[in-house]
Amino acid sequence: MALGFQFRQYLFIDYHGMELLRDPSYNKGTAFTEEERDFHYLRGLLPPAVFSQELQMERILHNLRQYETPLEKYVDIMDLQERNERLFYRVLIENVEEMLPIVYTPTVGEACQKFGSIFRRPHGVYISLKDKGKVLDILKNWPEKDVGVIVVTDGERILGLGDLGVQGMGIPIGKLALYAALGGIRPSTTLPVIIDVGTNTESLLKNPFYIGLRQKRTTGQEYDDLVHEFMTATKQAYGEKVLVQFEDFANHNAFRLLAKYNTTHLVFNDDIQGTAAVALAGLHSALRITGGSLSNQTYLFVGAGEAGSGIAEILALEISRQEKKPLDEARKSIYLMDSKGLVTKARYESLREFKKPYAHEHPACPTLVSAVKALKPNALIGTSGQGGAFTKEGLEEMASYQELPIIFALSNPTSKSECTAEQAFEYTKGKCIFASGSPFPPVTYGGKKFVIAQSNNCYIFPGMGLGCVISGAIRVHDDMFLAAAESLASEIRPEHLARRQLFPAFSEIRSISAHIGAAVAAKAYELGLATRLPQPKDLLAYAKSSMYTPTYRRYR
Repeated sequence: MALGFQFRQYLFIDYHGMELLRDPSYNKGTAFTEEERDFHYLRGLLPPAVFSQELQMERILHNLRQYETPLEKYVDIMDLQERNERLFYRVLIENVEEMLPIVYTPTVGEACQKFGSIFRRPHGVYISLKDKGKVLDILKNWPEKDVGVIVVTDGERILGLGDLGVQGMGIPIGKLALYAALGGIRPSTTLPVIIDVGTNTESLLKNPFYIGLRQKRTTGQEYDDLVHEFMTATKQAYGEKVLVQFEDFANHNAFRLLAKYNTTHLVFNDDIQGTAAVALAGLHSALRITGGSLSNQTYLFVGAGEAGSGIAEILALEISRQEKKPLDEARKSIYLMDSKGLVTKARYESLREFKKPYAHEHPACPTLVSAVKALKPNALIGTSGQGGAFTKEGLEEMASYQELPIIFALSNPTSKSECTAEQAFEYTKGKCIFASGSPFPPVTYGGKKFVIAQSNNCYIFPGMGLGCVISGAIRVHDDMFLAAAESLASEIRPEHLARRQLFPAFSEIRSISAHIGAAVAAKAYELGLATRLPQPKDLLAYAKSSMYTPTYRRYR
């Protein structure tokens, strides 16, 4: 990696020629000026035309739009990240609504499924069972020493696609691209990590192009020891303030790892806490349409894993905070359904720990329609990963007793969504207030056009990361997610609500991230978790000034 320092209008860098052209952090391709070509021995190594970054971006977009499939677009744009980092991020930032579904969900799911086949160049750190005792050395092999944000997965529960093993590396890579593009985190301070302990997916083990360990997934103490070595090494290598985001761990590991490390490390789990904060913001917005408060609604969750339990818990925390009532009391209006039906006291002994707080005294309800008839929920929230889980009968029943039923089908990718936007409006006769985890086009019903709000975690996690970085936070507290949700909900304006649009346009996310970052930082200071002192007087201005911008710099 080149060394450089800023002096007046120039960035002074210490190497030249092909070495410069091959470093994505500094390469500008055809945008190197005549002066730079002479000074850095590039003349003759590039075509004679000098392009502006704007023209380069136009060419990239033109080429991308020629591809027929999203996966082809994904491969091409991620190749750009490995050639010219600043151009990559400028394309993302200025075309976020077009690029987000390519760089992340839903396309990243297919990219992970085929990761071994499309693998071009390593990006990030691969830690496997072969590396026990050497994890710190591996982190030291990473060329950047000032790492501030890590996204790590073990590949066991990639989106709704299951165990993809090492091929889940596409998730940390994509997530960190969004930290930089949407949250303004400097790319050089981000690190994608995969912990490879094998895979139980037989088709991958038999695939000649699979790039991970060819063994069944390791569990138990050996697994825990490797994760613990990694968590210890992150602090040794990067210090107390490195943010570690757990991503796409299976339920049986996700909750316990978060509980184990959230008191000793700066960590959060986006599937549990990030999803929850976005959904809570959506509920805040929905209630501005329906009227009423969070505490006087009944909620039914279809899906009781990381996302469902996480949303339920942050919802209960917010109700408890608003109404100044005990948390157990706040949970009483929140019901969960899993694959066995309604979670009830009768099933208590067989339930996983994270479900037990929501096991209420209630007769069994094995189906969605039976639960809706019995509970009369105001809000139906799907996190099941089961396409079609919101049945026609269940949605019709929701619409039979209320004027504006809240329907959130949050599973992704699109094939796993509990219902489509069109189905939600059709089965509720246009009554529903709808949000989805996957992108859907606008729906026209009864001559009225409705913009479909996507409850996407990218509204929250980039701002959460920014808030932690600018405050120097040493721990993540639940109240920081409540602050993030409240900040996101405050961005919804009357014109959004008129279209039943519960979230802002993706094109606004970078600005939203600055506001969320400021709100998260303010809460960190309030809770005594911030170390960057003194506290800036204007946190929003400080957040905006701290954000990475990918315009080219002039080199000497």
